Amino acid sequence: MAHMALVDAFLRFEADDNAKVAILHGEGSIGNGSELLAAVEGYAVAGGLELALLADFRVASSTAKFGVFCRRVGVPLLDGGTVRLPKVIGLGRALDLILTGREVSAEEALSIGLANRVVPKGKALEETIKLAKLIASHPNACMLVDRTSTYNSLSAPTLQDALDFEYTEGVSVLAESVQVTGSKNVSSATHFITRYKF
Repeated sequence: MAHMALVDAFLRFEADDNAKVAILHGEGSIGNGSELLAAVEGYAVAGGLELALLADFRVASSTAKFGVFCRRVGVPLLDGGTVRLPKVIGLGRALDLILTGREVSAEEALSIGLANRVVPKGKALEETIKLAKLIASHPNACMLVDRTSTYNSLSAPTLQDALDFEYTEGVSVLAESVQVTGSKNVSSATHFITRYKF
């Protein structure tokens, strides 16, 4: 039942063109976009870790714990853990967590890139909401293009493919982004990027 409520929340979020940032936390998901942030206040293990890995950012309380605890009882990762974890923390570190099932503290999670921020106990959701408001305050088209390009770079066949994607997508929103920030010199900005593309 809770699984379907979460799926429903994500579908509503995806369908809302005005939403810019969503926050996933222990009591459900609140929406405000295209970025997904996770507030981890306690344990994010097994399926909870896999949910946290869906997020672009993970804000953890100082007492948060991460791990592939399902390893301890013979249950495989089934919701993207073996796919997303290596992309977030690297193959060697991912295999360490996946194969051992060991507990990872908030501080270690920060040091290996599993958490993006560590905040005082009881403040994960509050700090994640502040971060969501900051992200939502930026011009959306530019943010989404850069986010998409960053994810694309992980699977692009070559460096040149990744650079070409970044350039093409970036130029596609440059005029809108420059206008949103108030610049009147859109054509020269576009010319500069076109002229000095490398």
